[in-house]
Amino acid sequence: MDITDLLGEVKSKIAERHLHYIMNPIQEKIQSLREELTKHNYNYYVLDNPTISDYDFDMKLKELQQLEAEHPEYHDPFSPTVRVGGMVTKNFETLVHEYRMYSLDNSYSREELEDWEKRVQRILGGTEVAFVCELKYDGASISLTYENGELARAVTRGDGFQGDDVTNNVKTIRSVPLKLKGDYPDKFHIRGEIIIPREGFAQMNQERIEAGEDPYMNPRNTASGSLKLQDNTEVAKRPLDCLLYSIVGEKLNFSTQFEGLEKARKWGFKVPPITRLCHSTQEVMDFIDYWDTHRHELPYETDGVVVKVNSLAQQDELGYTAKAPRWALAYKFKAEQVSTTLNSISYQVGRTGAITPVANLEPVLLAGTTVKRASLHNADQIAKLDVRVGDTVFVEKGGEIIPKIVGVDLSLRPSDSEPTDYIAHCPECGTELIRKEGEAQHYCPNYYACPPQITGRIQHYISRKAMDIEGLGGETVSLLYNEGLIKNYADLYLLQKEQVSPLERMADKSAENLINGIAKSKEIPYERVLYALGIRFVGETVAKKLAKAYPTVDALRAASLEELIAIDEIGVKIAESVVEFFADEDNIHIVERLKQYGVQMEIAPENLIGQTELLKGKTFVVSGVFESISRNELKKKIEDNGGKVASSISSKTTYVVAGDNMGPSKREKAEKLEIPIISEYDFMEMLNN
Repeated sequence: MDITDLLGEVKSKIAERHLHYIMNPIQEKIQSLREELTKHNYNYYVLDNPTISDYDFDMKLKELQQLEAEHPEYHDPFSPTVRVGGMVTKNFETLVHEYRMYSLDNSYSREELEDWEKRVQRILGGTEVAFVCELKYDGASISLTYENGELARAVTRGDGFQGDDVTNNVKTIRSVPLKLKGDYPDKFHIRGEIIIPREGFAQMNQERIEAGEDPYMNPRNTASGSLKLQDNTEVAKRPLDCLLYSIVGEKLNFSTQFEGLEKARKWGFKVPPITRLCHSTQEVMDFIDYWDTHRHELPYETDGVVVKVNSLAQQDELGYTAKAPRWALAYKFKAEQVSTTLNSISYQVGRTGAITPVANLEPVLLAGTTVKRASLHNADQIAKLDVRVGDTVFVEKGGEIIPKIVGVDLSLRPSDSEPTDYIAHCPECGTELIRKEGEAQHYCPNYYACPPQITGRIQHYISRKAMDIEGLGGETVSLLYNEGLIKNYADLYLLQKEQVSPLERMADKSAENLINGIAKSKEIPYERVLYALGIRFVGETVAKKLAKAYPTVDALRAASLEELIAIDEIGVKIAESVVEFFADEDNIHIVERLKQYGVQMEIAPENLIGQTELLKGKTFVVSGVFESISRNELKKKIEDNGGKVASSISSKTTYVVAGDNMGPSKREKAEKLEIPIISEYDFMEMLNN
């Protein structure tokens, strides 16, 4: 134990003794039971080293429950009794992550891993790099926020930018500490996976089978579904566990990933012990090869190894791409593969008119789920594999998630087999398909009359990341369209309860919720409305950039191709798509109707407060740890004032804002390119002036 831990423990003991001194006997008994049960809970669920029988633990817990019920004045939201549940959450609030939860880039070979290491070395200028290897657990990602040593929030990953608040449910998971011990920071976020151990999952399914119910298909989906149960008493009954692996925040009291994991264990978190600090690709591969062979001996499902740069300063230097950190890579174990018969090929039409061929398979169990369909991607892929109806095909899950056909067993091909002819006309409306130069997919050009394109655009409009209309799903959209009540998403705002309630499976209350959900969507901010419009190539990030550059839809509509291309990170393809969308009279009519109905078609005035063009045309790289402002606040100030934040230094960088522990290779590169390096105080003065 180091001196910091010792001081923390001494302070904790002094506080406990002072508390007991001023307590009455009942309060003291309650506090004593809470402390004892918390300790036993930690020993059992985190250390896997119980020092009391299950019966004795249950008796003490019942005693505490009874005392708390008789003396509600001593209520404590962090009491061990919250583990048994008793709260109902009707609606899970959506919260924005203070620090985005990124995805990881995947690797499937040693060559890809070595290429990644070379990129890391190149960016860091040849500095010595150490790596931390951790097993990649297959569960539901979670972000836990602790403030002053207490669990404040538990939020699902969601789309990485925002997720659902599942705090009440997560509190029932006994390996999640409600209060911490030791020298923890005042506030931080710790990320991990909610999982169900193999043994617990088998027991759950045994109980379901005995009750005459269908078994759950796999632990991952069951864990994810458990977090959204409304009654957390039911959550408490499930054998959920929480494995933590990443800490983010400001002014953390450690400088490496490996040290952070050790700290987290001391604070009370369940951090998997299977972690190795490596100094070469060979050491990393040794770790991967060992666990590729021995992973089935583990009590949990795992599908690979995550390799991270150990130094937090080097992680900061490496930064992020649009989707993933440059300092981490997931090495995926070889996907499970099975063979089955291809019964037929069908063709789906997406909202953009893109045609996707789908293989309809003889059902087969693959990686814990029954697979009946797999994507064939496009005509080129079918030709490359020479896939034919009646073939015995090899199927695996891409990244162990999406089923795909990877080959054909030619030895079993029927003698009368015929090559697959890709369709020439839309399977829904009969229009002749087109294929644009340089694109892999065929398209149906019948944009305004092809039913799945119409309903697909409406379904995109109402989706959670777009207008998030509660009470309206894909089946209901199809029903409304087939009944002739809507032909585009603007028609939604003309619907009346009396029109909707007589429809199949639409009770009076459901109809009311639908109409209320549509009305509430008028509050959705402008940048999400832009995304909802379904302009091709305009995703969430691009929509935000367009909204920032053109704060009203009328301004965006008037923008020329050249002006759009001039926006940072808006390429020719996106710009052409935007111009094409607003050149269409039908689209303009729909947008005008949305404006008329009250949908937000400009940035709200209150959101423009504090926004300026002071830093327009300037690009900043932020590096290091700051005293007077957090990194996120600093980046926000840059963007709010028209500047751009980049993760790496280049000749286009205007300034580097440097704090403590700025990476040496970043400093060296900035000096070599003669880019000014300024402090946080220089930056604030720049804004003030």
